[in-house]
Amino acid sequence: MIDLFLQPETWAIFATLFALEVVLGVDNVVFISVLCERLPKHQRKLARNLGIGLAVAARIGLVFSIAWVMSLTAPVVSFSAFEFTGRDVIMIAGGAFLLLKSLKELWGWLNHTEISHSAKVTSGMAIVLLQIVAVDAVFSMDSVITAVGLTSEVPIMVAAILSSAVVMVLTAEKINNLVTDYPGFKTLALLFLVLLGGLLMAEGFALHINKGYVYFAMAFGLVLELCHIQLRKKQQLQSKSTRTFDSDSITVS
Repeated sequence: MIDLFLQPETWAIFATLFALEVVLGVDNVVFISVLCERLPKHQRKLARNLGIGLAVAARIGLVFSIAWVMSLTAPVVSFSAFEFTGRDVIMIAGGAFLLLKSLKELWGWLNHTEISHSAKVTSGMAIVLLQIVAVDAVFSMDSVITAVGLTSEVPIMVAAILSSAVVMVLTAEKINNLVTDYPGFKTLALLFLVLLGGLLMAEGFALHINKGYVYFAMAFGLVLELCHIQLRKKQQLQSKSTRTFDSDSITVS
């Protein structure tokens, strides 16, 4: 085990897998933050941490089920000239769920639908956690298949997943605060999840779209929203100083 991590090529593979897992982790944290808003405020941090833990456990479980995951690349359903593998079916179903869930959340958010917190907090949390694990499993399919193509060493894969989990835990609170405190960020996060759902479905139908375009578009939207926030703060300061000046003028007169 130690000899494995002393080899230079091991660290190159680890860095690649770690980068993939971090990107995957950002997707998950955004989804987790949106889902956890459906829970009472005092339950959100617990649900978020449990969601991240279960997502990591599910991903490690997929790594130890490599033979089954790789078997999903064999055709299982065929329509005319089209063949769908088990992976394709999972991607289509998971993408459709993510797309519909995100559209529903976006519709409720834009129409200011009030969130009613159930008295049965535990059952509400259980549903949220199940949704987190289900979507994470769909996100994980490509990363696990890619990992198998890079290395057959399970310890390297597990190390990359656990390392990315640390990043997820460290960034979860900040991402959650952005989504909660700033309406623009929540709208952006929901649109991001809608796009991801569409991308997953496209992948299932063998329509390969470079995800880099989506991440670039969302990064541009993020920068734009940050500029809007800064501009609003500047306007508030100017408005405050104007009111103070007017107040002083009235006092003097």
